[in-house]
Amino acid sequence: MTSTGPGQSRQLLDGVRAHTQAAIDAELGRLHLTLDWCHLHETHDEADAAVFSDHGIPMAGPGAPMVSEFAVMELGAALGMSTDSAKRYVGAALEIRFRLPRIWARVETGELGFWKARWIAEHTKCLPMAGAAYVDQQVAYCAHKVSYAEVERQIATAMARFDPEQAEKLRRQAADGRKLDVHKDDLSLEGTIEVSGTLDAQDALDFDAAISRLAADRKAAGSSEPLDVRRAQAAGDLARGQETLPFGDEDLGVDFEAPVPVVKVVRVVDLHVHETEVFGDPNVTVGRCGRKPVLLETIRQWCGATATTTINVKPVRDLADHLHVVAYEHPDRLIEQDDLVDHTCVFPWCTRPADRCDHDHVIPYDKGGPTCSCNSAPLCRGHHRLKTHGGWSYDVLDRGTYVWHSPHGHAYRRDHTGTEPLPPPSRRRA
Repeated sequence: MTSTGPGQSRQLLDGVRAHTQAAIDAELGRLHLTLDWCHLHETHDEADAAVFSDHGIPMAGPGAPMVSEFAVMELGAALGMSTDSAKRYVGAALEIRFRLPRIWARVETGELGFWKARWIAEHTKCLPMAGAAYVDQQVAYCAHKVSYAEVERQIATAMARFDPEQAEKLRRQAADGRKLDVHKDDLSLEGTIEVSGTLDAQDALDFDAAISRLAADRKAAGSSEPLDVRRAQAAGDLARGQETLPFGDEDLGVDFEAPVPVVKVVRVVDLHVHETEVFGDPNVTVGRCGRKPVLLETIRQWCGATATTTINVKPVRDLADHLHVVAYEHPDRLIEQDDLVDHTCVFPWCTRPADRCDHDHVIPYDKGGPTCSCNSAPLCRGHHRLKTHGGWSYDVLDRGTYVWHSPHGHAYRRDHTGTEPLPPPSRRRA
């Protein structure tokens, strides 16, 4: 270890403090500019807004101003954020500035980090003005050191005191928080998916008993898998109708030993094979499920898992193929190609999945733009509206690569690697 003298250590710490203060100053500068932008694009009238055009949106609680939605979208691009992230950032800034004045004063002096004030603001948006003022009074003086749990207690108190109807609604919702989530978007390379949920106690006990029974049956049949694995496999058995949960009890005359009708659930596997002998090629080890990589051995097991598995072999969509139709509507094959090329909305920093997006004509159809591969891209509904009515435009540099132009002269390059702000035209020419 290299020894350092006290002078060098002090110099390094002074540098850390200086950069920390510079970061605080930069954040405050960005906050003030954001609020100035919101003030410039503030609107008080949303009655005349058409469904597809620009309109004011409330992003903070009652008492904070509404801001033009398209203005927030452009601000988000300048901030290097997705539109949803920009709405949350702007909403927190407006909440603090207009509804939490004591907390705002501490943020402005640098005594309270915006990250902590933002967390508080995101939890007070649901409160009426009096409730927000109560939380502001209770926690502002100690917000820099108070725990999140204490802030939550103050917010709960404010909700109960100043909005009892909402508090009762939330209480009823919390009383029935049952759910079962299958996290399909988190498919692992090995082909596993996490399942989580909250069940009624009796339902959970019945489910656990059924899983335990099926896991024991698997062991009795000769399975050498660990208990946890057999329990996971048992859940699949239940899903395919290889076991059903009995209803009622012996007091109702139900014979639990009698055969239970079984409903078979057919597993359908849509298989896109790139090569005829792919399963025999030792160099091919990974396939894909959607955008997620999956081991080829896992796909093999899926295809042969049960006697009721149906395999649909589909042709691979050639992403380099140029599709063209003489019609306004996008055909399914062009939509599928767009989704496979771009994966998400192609607006700067947007991450909305392409299969939930509109499919846009880059050059509008009514201005001569064809319905084809080189003039088509997925845009989520909000950014489709922005492009149609908000003065934004974009060019296709190559399939999957776009340059966006804002009405204020900013440009952004969007491709598979992400979004990159481009320098102003004068600097680009240099």
